[in-house]
Order: sequence, then structure tokens, then C-alpha cells
Amino acid sequence: MSDGPQEQLKRFVFSSKYNLRGEPQEEKLEVIIPELLLPSYSFYTWPSAPVLAWFLWEHRHELVGKRILEIGSGTALPGIVAAKCGAKVILSDSATLPKSLAHTRRSCQLNNLVVNEHIHIIGLTWGLFLNSHDFAGQLDLILGSDCFYEPAVFEDIIVSVSYLLEGNQNAKFLCTYQERSSDWSIEHLLAKWNLRCQVHNISNLGATAGLDIHELVGDHSIHLLEISRQV
Repeated sequence: MSDGPQEQLKRFVFSSKYNLRGEPQEEKLEVIIPELLLPSYSFYTWPSAPVLAWFLWEHRHELVGKRILEIGSGTALPGIVAAKCGAKVILSDSATLPKSLAHTRRSCQLNNLVVNEHIHIIGLTWGLFLNSHDFAGQLDLILGSDCFYEPAVFEDIIVSVSYLLEGNQNAKFLCTYQERSSDWSIEHLLAKWNLRCQVHNISNLGATAGLDIHELVGDHSIHLLEISRQV
């Protein structure tokens, strides 16, 4: 008899026909993500995560040496891709969810990323994150995939991102968002917290590697947002 939920490993392969210098040379990255059949958001890789991960992979030449924080990491696919592409990454999930943080650590282990050496993991609870000064001047990019899954947490996320961007004024928040209802919107919250949003076109994402974007998103409507402070 099993002592707990069975772990399933999901394999993600990112490829390109060109190297970082734009020369014809195939490059490939394989990431293994563990998933658990549990009634919780953080043990499963939602469709938004591979979309963000592919965007990072296609911009990997911009990630080398960048200081990145992923919020709501869960299985941490985007953050792990960023770390494998040379970024200095901090993964985070709610401090109230130690099992989620342990699962994030497991994802790192499976991809040969040594915690506190190659990558870092912290507890960060949306809306209760008051020590943003700890990150002041230390972040170039904040990542989030499918954080906006429940309207009740929208402002908590925006508040946390706003404080982080206030201490890192040249940074931006890059997130993928799965549209679940046309009535859900963060537009008024962005205005309230002095933030602006740019929507990236992802229709050709992965095309140079022969990937059909519909293989990633399926029947879901997923958007890639870049949020930054109003100038």
C-alpha cells in the first residue's frame, strides 16, 4: 500500500534550431516536473506555465545573470527554465503551504539544481508580504504563471507585485494568465496601484522550433502580460 499520492513525472523539452548567437545550431533543454494527484493548485503544471517557460526559452540570451523571483511557483517550470538558462532565480510559494514549498524543492532536485547553491526557495504569501525592502535593488524580473486563478486573490497579488516593483523600478512582472471568465479583470487594480500592462503576442511562440502554439494552450485562452510601474 502506498504511503501517499503517487508521483508522476512530466517531461518538457525546449528546443531551437539556432544558438544564442543566431547561428544555425540546434539547442535543447529538457526539464522534468513532478506532479501529485492532490486537490491543490501547486502540485500540477497548469497550461500557463509551459507558455511562460517557452517565452523565457526563446529569450534565454536575455536571462544570463538576471536576478529573477518567481511567485506562486508550485512545480516551478518557468523558474527552473530561467535558472537553466543562466539566471539567478528565487522560487517562492505561500509560507502557509510547506508541502507546496517541499514540492518546489523536489522539482529542483529532479533537474539537478542544488537549493541555496544554484537556486533559492522562500515562503512568500501574497498580500502579507511586508518586507519588500529585502529585495530592493535586487530584482530584474518577477515571474508568475496562472496566479490570477481566483478573483479573491487578485489584489493580494497586485499589492505584492507593486511593492516589489517599487523597490526595483527597472524590473517588470512577466506573467501568463488563463482567461476563465470575461467578467474577471485586473485593469482597475493596475490603475489603483499605479501599474501599466502590455500584452505580448504569443501566436508564433515556439514556431521556429516547429511547435504549434495550440499544442501548449489547447482549448484555453492564455495571455502573456508584462506589468511594470507607471512612469
